Amino acid sequence: MRYLSLFKIILSGFILIILTASCVKEGPMGLPGEDGVDGQHGLDGQDGHVTCLACHSGNSIKTIQAQFAMSVHRAGMNAVDYAGGRASCAKCHSHEGFVQFAELGSVLGDITNPTAWKCNTCHGIHESFETSDYALRLTDPVTANFNTQVKMDLLGNNNLCANCHQSRAAEPLLATPDAATFRITNAHYGPHYSTQANIVAGMGLAEIQGSVAYPQAGTNYHLNAQASCNGCHMGDYANRSGGHTWNPNLNSCKECHETTDFNYGGRQSDVAAKLIQIRNKLIEFGVVEGDDEHGYHPVPGTYPIILVRAFFNWDGITKDRSLGVHNPRYVNALLQNTLEALNAYQPATGV
Repeated sequence: MRYLSLFKIILSGFILIILTASCVKEGPMGLPGEDGVDGQHGLDGQDGHVTCLACHSGNSIKTIQAQFAMSVHRAGMNAVDYAGGRASCAKCHSHEGFVQFAELGSVLGDITNPTAWKCNTCHGIHESFETSDYALRLTDPVTANFNTQVKMDLLGNNNLCANCHQSRAAEPLLATPDAATFRITNAHYGPHYSTQANIVAGMGLAEIQGSVAYPQAGTNYHLNAQASCNGCHMGDYANRSGGHTWNPNLNSCKECHETTDFNYGGRQSDVAAKLIQIRNKLIEFGVVEGDDEHGYHPVPGTYPIILVRAFFNWDGITKDRSLGVHNPRYVNALLQNTLEALNAYQPATGV
């Protein structure tokens, strides 16, 4: 029995030696394996911090937030409180509404607690955590409100702005083809408050015939990579303008024009003078009322359609707020031809 126990001990030690040797013994290193094929064996990953650093490196995000704090969009100025919760208005008047529109194609209903615009109103931030994570939500050509069969293309990123900065109404002759008269139903009638995309694209206002030819839509020389929504309103930040303030930066104009202000060649002065002439004519014909202190608005009633088309142009160009800078040739044609039509109009004959 003692010999059997000794045999077991020796056998156990021998097995242990073999197992230990098999665990620690290594042969020569083999040749490296082949690289995987992209799409078949997966793609190379990237450092997890790369995407974050695009915004969060240094003072980048802090600088953008400081500029954004100066913008009208950040403040919401009346727009959010007045219309941000209404389903029909929220698309452009609240953060929640615009995100719903961008992601779902429409606003599902009234917004209970609408808020002003934020970084992720325009940017799809912290969604995919890839390098495209901070891209703009909408950049495709925009369906025109005045005619859903028409697309307005302001070139790439500029199209984000065009989703909201466009007329909400069709000009009278398009809204009521061949009509001799048009009824203004309330004092809020008009293209609405932001017609910038229509002016830039050169479409959507009332192209009354006259002595000045209208430029073909899309031929605006301020519709290019350098002179555009982004080019002029998001140039290098300086003096509370440019960057994410969206206040137009005069330095952007100086890249093409030798000028000390936005009134290049006196064109803004000319547009302002013609707008006053048109407004005074509309007041004379009873279509508009008001004063400089309280503002001007249309008088509800039924009018010859030429007068309402003239009002539509006056209102649309006024609410563009660039005084023609966004598209000088288009605005000049609208103003000159509108003035000619008003000067030729005879209330007694209705012509």
